[in-house]
Amino acid sequence: MRTINKLTTILLLFFCCAAMAQKKPFIYGLTLDENKQPLEGVLVFYEAGGTKVQTTSDRTGFYKLELPLMQEVTVWFSHVSFDLLFAEVKKMHYGESLEFDFAFKQKVYVLKGVDIVKDNEEGRRRAEGAIQIPPEVIKDIPGLNPGVENILKLSLGVNASNEMSTQYSVRGGNYDENLVYVNDVEIYRPFLVRSGQQEGLSFTNTNMVKNVDFYAGGFQSRFGDKMSSVLDIKYRKPQAFGAAFDASFLGGSLTLENVSKNKKWSGIIGGRYRNNSLLVNSQQTETNYKPIFVDLQTSVTYQANSRLSFNFLGNISQNNYDYQPLYRKTKFGNISDPIDLQIFNK
Repeated sequence: MRTINKLTTILLLFFCCAAMAQKKPFIYGLTLDENKQPLEGVLVFYEAGGTKVQTTSDRTGFYKLELPLMQEVTVWFSHVSFDLLFAEVKKMHYGESLEFDFAFKQKVYVLKGVDIVKDNEEGRRRAEGAIQIPPEVIKDIPGLNPGVENILKLSLGVNASNEMSTQYSVRGGNYDENLVYVNDVEIYRPFLVRSGQQEGLSFTNTNMVKNVDFYAGGFQSRFGDKMSSVLDIKYRKPQAFGAAFDASFLGGSLTLENVSKNKKWSGIIGGRYRNNSLLVNSQQTETNYKPIFVDLQTSVTYQANSRLSFNFLGNISQNNYDYQPLYRKTKFGNISDPIDLQIFNK
């Protein structure tokens, strides 16, 4: 019995020694920086069979990583402050090892070049977050009150509850929280209308506009302390004589611009006429509605020198509202029970 126990013990010791002798292959070494100093925290890893095996170097720069048996792998060495390195390791048997010492090179970040250019001849720079609206797009958007407000109502975060009005709210604010600037002149509540009340022409004369920027939030401090939005409009500064004329069944407009021979004086003037009675009379309500809107705007600039200029912005308008409902006929109900409602005004 004792002989069998001794034999069993000898066999166990033999197998343990054999297992210890057949260690997995591994790679080891030192990681140094460009000044040959030990580098801590270097990530050493490889991927095999969809599994990632990794280790990190200690404060002395030493690392050790076991490798798969009889398999070629690529060992990567990564550090946040240095370029990525790698080593191709060939097939290794049990008990084999590979020493790999190296020094990292400092990682260099190459940034793309930045060109600073003038946005236009006035050197005006657009801040990030501004929605730029081309004037030709404004002209192509139909609406009861043609103007830049028709575009704004289609923008994200802008709401309008009445198509008869050019007023709008931004991000839940009210109508008073929207700033309007024309040639850096603040326009205080154009036409001073109440919320939901109909109004005539938009203050902005589209034929005179050069560019339009709309800030739905995050605008520059130079615009003031309003909470919702800024509509920044720039009228053209004429470079030569020009004229434009538009006409439709609801009205028309005429725009003239010119510049003096010495290029110091320049001016642009635009007149508009609008009559919405044709549109309203096509609705179900019969009225004697005859609204007539007329306005005249001008922008005159005197260029004293390359740094000093004087600008005059003028506007005069007349808005006549004449609305008296006379008759309305409305049909509702269903096929089996039709209902007709007629309202007369005597």
